[in-house]
Amino acid sequence: MKKIFLPVFIILQSTLGFSQFIYFTGNIRNKETGASETGINIVDTQTQTGTTSDEWGNFKLPLTVRDTYFIEIFSLGFEKIRLTLPYSEIAHFQEIKLQNNAVQLENVTIYSPVLHKNQPFSKLDIKLRPVINSQELLRLVPGLFIGQHAGGGKAEQIFLRGFDLDHGTDIQLTVDGIPVNMVSHAHGQGYADLHFMIPELVDQVEFAKGVYHAEKGNFATAGWVNFKTKEKLTQQMIKMEVGQYNTLRTMAAINLLSDEASTKGNNAYIAGEYSYSDSYFENPQDFSRLNLQGRWTGNISPKTKFNLTANYFSSTWNHSGQIPDRAVEEGLISFFGSIDPTEGGETGRSILNFKTNTKLGAGNWSNQIYFSNYQFTLFSNFTFFLNDPVNGDQIRQKENRNLMGLNSVYSVPHLIGNKTAFFRAGIQLRNDFVKNNELSSTFNRTELITPIQFGDVKELNSGLFIEEDIRLNAKWSINMGLRGDYFFNAYFDKLSQVIPFWGRANAGILSPKFNVFYTANDKIQFFVNTGKGFHSNDTRVVVPQNGREILPPAWGFDGGIRLKPTHKMLIQAGIWSLNLKDELVYVGDAGIVEPSGATQRWGLDWNSRIQLTDVLFSDIDLTYAHPRSVNDPKGENFIPLAPLFTATGGLSIRQEKGFSGSLRGRFLADRPANEDFSLVAKGYFLLDLQANYTLKRIEFGFNLQNILNSKWKETQFATLSRLKNEPLGVEEIHFTPGTPFFARFSISYLW
Repeated sequence: MKKIFLPVFIILQSTLGFSQFIYFTGNIRNKETGASETGINIVDTQTQTGTTSDEWGNFKLPLTVRDTYFIEIFSLGFEKIRLTLPYSEIAHFQEIKLQNNAVQLENVTIYSPVLHKNQPFSKLDIKLRPVINSQELLRLVPGLFIGQHAGGGKAEQIFLRGFDLDHGTDIQLTVDGIPVNMVSHAHGQGYADLHFMIPELVDQVEFAKGVYHAEKGNFATAGWVNFKTKEKLTQQMIKMEVGQYNTLRTMAAINLLSDEASTKGNNAYIAGEYSYSDSYFENPQDFSRLNLQGRWTGNISPKTKFNLTANYFSSTWNHSGQIPDRAVEEGLISFFGSIDPTEGGETGRSILNFKTNTKLGAGNWSNQIYFSNYQFTLFSNFTFFLNDPVNGDQIRQKENRNLMGLNSVYSVPHLIGNKTAFFRAGIQLRNDFVKNNELSSTFNRTELITPIQFGDVKELNSGLFIEEDIRLNAKWSINMGLRGDYFFNAYFDKLSQVIPFWGRANAGILSPKFNVFYTANDKIQFFVNTGKGFHSNDTRVVVPQNGREILPPAWGFDGGIRLKPTHKMLIQAGIWSLNLKDELVYVGDAGIVEPSGATQRWGLDWNSRIQLTDVLFSDIDLTYAHPRSVNDPKGENFIPLAPLFTATGGLSIRQEKGFSGSLRGRFLADRPANEDFSLVAKGYFLLDLQANYTLKRIEFGFNLQNILNSKWKETQFATLSRLKNEPLGVEEIHFTPGTPFFARFSISYLW
């Protein structure tokens, strides 16, 4: 397939340019570390056309022929470079090294030559906010809330844009291009566990809301997030962290090659993290996690670069589950107690990821091959003694998964007449093979009572996308994209009463995208985004249904403005809507299929960033959502647990040496816990403080979570359950208590 794909791109490239032009090419690296710098703006100031550097630091900017060129190279956190080059030199390859500089909001631009690369908020936030764990990284997405309801080891529940996303059903999460969402997972569709990330290694967090990027396929409906880890360590470090509740964390990261090797594009490092905590529950969590990562970056040839990354992750934990309001109110257990203290789990993941980037004519061809082995076991008890009054309702969900895939993308800047354009196209293949995907009734985590579901899953997703950015003139730009996906699903039911066999189903879907940008000047940009996306359904749904509702589509619209009213202030505001088709949903906790009707959501977003002084910054993110089911009567059409209003914000001090820190608050309003809003998931407001003091080689840090010591419920569900001595079940709020005041202290040695 690749042999057909590549020549098509080269032919397209040769036919896309219609007027005489030359290329300004080069590579951008960090002057201090030698690492490639991604997303750097390279702009021809005379025409205001430009491009951005790719993940390898390479760029190619097509320019019309003239005598002299004035080029600016800039990005947040670096000193701006201005070049004046005659025609005789513009075609020479440029080795450009950027000098680190203090973070200044005046260096943030609302304009990006490659439209979907424009992520000013993500670039600013990750440079300003201290991040203490992998799940905190998700909170860099404005309006995204998370909740943990099964100890520290289970994937967080995610809320965004009027969605209870469960553990990832409608948000695509990737790390270095590797999919994190698990299709047809033992616990539920789209399950996305990010705990294998070491937060100190994350270099960039790319995100966008909506269905408007052709490169993003399955699960990218409410939005997508991609985490990029570092090519080279900016600082080597050894870190020790201690805290309340027997909390301990150690972390180390070390470069393996010399600075001289880095100047030639060769880098290698290893890093490791171990953490342990009993947490604040009455029954100790005994939560432990081990992460290891190694990366090697180098050159295969003068035109081809590579990186090879290996990860290992393992985690075990106990948890107190979701407890009913009545058990606490009647004094049967405390706020931090449990009904079934034997809940818990263990999980692990090993990853190999190989990526290359090749200069191919005027364009770049990037390829990625990845492999992951994943294990998961989870013991839960949501209904206690509702179904089995003797042994209780504990369940075990378990699987062993091999995941492998390929991403191949060709990109090329070019001219259409005298208009700058940027073309991208790619192939994506993903194959999941899940052995012994299990749901069983158990007792005390040791005794198997009844198998409910047990089988093997095969799922193949092949995708093809094309995308074109065109700058029509100094003010108008458009982005057009088309994506096609094909799914093949197979399920081998090992509990079938007849002779077991592989049931199969398949389906395809086309997803068009069209986005318009109007940049009035360097202070105001308007945008309108439209598109279609989808999330796939569980194989255990689509095979019994003979392929019906494999790929329920979603249609989205975003419209808004990016504004820099002053050089120290950045604002983005917009209105959005998203419609999802009705579907059939596999309930992993019960092993049953339930219909889910069509839904409609619309909302408002507000994001602002202000630089108050040279080192003091403020941020405010506000979201309002109006989520409803389409076919249910008014008053009975609320979507359970969907967030309605959120507010986050804070003050951050950023200095390279001395004191840095962040005081942050987050507010989640009351939400409906059921369809008629008769049960309410109570909202909360929390305040957290993170601070560091850096000397030449030593950094001291402390983190205070919930400094007001608020009593709050982190996750809440409307659940029908029965306690040991109750005659009948009771439906009410079941919750996992949120973190009380929690203090941690760290010390790091840097070199």
